[in-house]
Amino acid sequence: MSLRIAFMGTPEFAVPSLSEILASGHDVVRVYTQPPQRAGRGKQMRKSPVHQFAEIMGIPVETPASFRKPSVINDLEDLDIDVACVVAYGQILPIRALNAPQYGSLNLHGSLLPRWRGAAPVQRAIMAGDTQTAAQIMQMEKGLDTGPVLLSEVVPINEEDTAGSLHDKLSRIGASLWPQALAALERGGLVPSPQVGEPTYAHKIDKAEARLDFSKPATELEYLIRGLSPFPGAWCELPTRKGSERVKIHLACVENQSADAGIVIDDKLLIGCGEKSLRLLRLQPAGKAVMSADDYLRGRPCTPGTQLS
Repeated sequence: MSLRIAFMGTPEFAVPSLSEILASGHDVVRVYTQPPQRAGRGKQMRKSPVHQFAEIMGIPVETPASFRKPSVINDLEDLDIDVACVVAYGQILPIRALNAPQYGSLNLHGSLLPRWRGAAPVQRAIMAGDTQTAAQIMQMEKGLDTGPVLLSEVVPINEEDTAGSLHDKLSRIGASLWPQALAALERGGLVPSPQVGEPTYAHKIDKAEARLDFSKPATELEYLIRGLSPFPGAWCELPTRKGSERVKIHLACVENQSADAGIVIDDKLLIGCGEKSLRLLRLQPAGKAVMSADDYLRGRPCTPGTQLS
């Protein structure tokens, strides 16, 4: 037996989940995704990755600007679905929408709940120095990521993980949980487990957080760099012959040498911090590709003793 499903998702992160649900034989009768947005240099209207994939698979797509309109919820109720599967949809669903399917709405979340409820769990976990996270399918309820957990797989955060690499791992692992969760739902075997512990919240990344403050410990800055790579990218101002330029830092490592905060220690971009020092390894000047420190320094000498702002 297959379930009648509405899938709600928007970014690339959600596409593997939709693919796995379809491959497991369920009937996805409708996809909901965010409306097309202007993107690229030409600012052309672009459909979301989920929208594009759903059209390839021949699934009807709806792009409501708001799920709070009674007409949108009426249409959802008229679908007579068994369950809604939600993955990074990008809208807060009102309780009437959550309860429209026979078995309610299930959500894939990328953290070890109740740690990092909210919008940016992948980035926040790395920025905090966490050593593990999880892909979890949970029952949705009125509160933000407060519902009981139905299925979970713990995922280690390695020292080399960036937000980009961890995002991809959680997308794949989370997608693989859907066939298990839906099969258990069909046979009545999904067991809800209440979240235990003090919650933390993964607030959206603020642009002001991305600037490197070398008065902070080098370890904290290294976490920040990995947590914001590849987007939006941690950055600092580095000297040029004509002044300075903003440069994104995509990779760095912590070293034990000490110096005043923001002081360039050697000619290979070792920078003093509040504790220890930080060597910049992969950089991206504005409008340029990511490059190694050696390539960056060709034509851009950074003299030891220089004070970075």
